[in-house]
Amino acid sequence: MDLEGKTAMVTGASGDIGRAIAKALALAGCDVAVTYVGDLERAETTAAAVEASGRKASIIRLDQRDSDSISEAATAVIDAHGRCDVLVNNAGWNIGIPFPDLEQLDVPTWDRVLETNLRGPYLLARALAPSLRRDGAGRIVNIASIGGLYPGSSSIAYSCSKAGLIHLTHCLAVAMAPSVTVNCIAPGLVEGTRMAKRLTPEMADLARSMTVLGQVGSASDIADASVMLCRAETITGQTIVVDGGSPPVMNFG
Repeated sequence: MDLEGKTAMVTGASGDIGRAIAKALALAGCDVAVTYVGDLERAETTAAAVEASGRKASIIRLDQRDSDSISEAATAVIDAHGRCDVLVNNAGWNIGIPFPDLEQLDVPTWDRVLETNLRGPYLLARALAPSLRRDGAGRIVNIASIGGLYPGSSSIAYSCSKAGLIHLTHCLAVAMAPSVTVNCIAPGLVEGTRMAKRLTPEMADLARSMTVLGQVGSASDIADASVMLCRAETITGQTIVVDGGSPPVMNFG
């Protein structure tokens, strides 16, 4: 698909990976709706980067745990741009809790992770489905995690949320065909991001030590993969791993 003149909503675009994706989509020709939940200044930085590429940017506050906020954000992108052709479900939340520490992973923490990382992307896809389907060439890209492919990540809740997001990708690929393709990217550790900084040092060191390339995933590779999936005409229901090559993921995947 030619992305020139299309509109993309990138959730969590105030973050490091979201900003990289928003900039890459802008360079590919998309106007971009930049969503954020708490850091308006960072969202403005992303919007400025989109506009520096010659594309239109809008800034929309979005709390993925709030169904009303999701509905309002979907309306806002259509009001601002008249359309939404691409949805990148990038926003997420994690917290470092070792798997054996079941007591620390309490109900409020579980609910916050699952509502943000799994329920939110589904509700956004549902809310934007009419626009995504309108021209028969909509695109959804979900940003999951290698923690959704094997039992290891910042917490059990995070792994379960991302495993759910990967399977939601499969289900939406069926539900929204043939007018919308739905694909997924599963990053490993991405150095320097706020999400990575929530990991314990032990978890981060383990992720680094497992890569066969001697380096972990990068935001630029995730952004490039996102653009490729948006351009592709015959790829749907797939998950691309961007992690520097981790044997545990190769075995479980």
